Amino acid sequence: MKIFIKAVRSYEAYRLVKAGIKVKRWVLLAIMGILLIVFGMLEFVRNRFYSNYYIAFYVFLIGSGVFVLYISVTQGMKAIIALVNKGYLNISLDSKKLENLIYEKRLLVKGPKIVAIGGGTGLSTMLRGLKYYTSNITAIVTVADDGGGSGELREDLGMLPPGDIRNCILSLSDTEPLMEELLQYRFTDGRLKNQS
Repeated sequence: MKIFIKAVRSYEAYRLVKAGIKVKRWVLLAIMGILLIVFGMLEFVRNRFYSNYYIAFYVFLIGSGVFVLYISVTQGMKAIIALVNKGYLNISLDSKKLENLIYEKRLLVKGPKIVAIGGGTGLSTMLRGLKYYTSNITAIVTVADDGGGSGELREDLGMLPPGDIRNCILSLSDTEPLMEELLQYRFTDGRLKNQS
């Protein structure tokens, strides 16, 4: 059982350092900073009775290690915060592991640029499938629906029917069930009664 746990942990560590995740450089820089600090402290304590040049050199090593460690931690945090702010990384309690999310979003950002033109249920279905291959999607939704509630919206309020646009926005969202609840809300009163 212990061998199995070690194998799983090593596999998880391997996935963290895959190409494209952009974590390795900050981890390696942090390790280098820690090594500089430890080496400087050990040599400073061991050789503190030597000349002032030795002391100055080891203090310089310790300061350099602290600086390198500080840079690596701040830049690593900035990279993760930038991913979250740009929407490339969604963190929730039920989401996958962080390294998988970062790797997946970096691959999607580098995907092909796609423009999809259409309307109806076909476009939203196609967009739902395309979002797993790239995040560079532009959808041009043609709105030609004029029957039922859509016809009433066109005639009474002079607005385009939102159904196809709503379905395309819904199909591109990362949190589809939650967005569906929000976008499928139907008004109960007024001129927009039974419209979503």
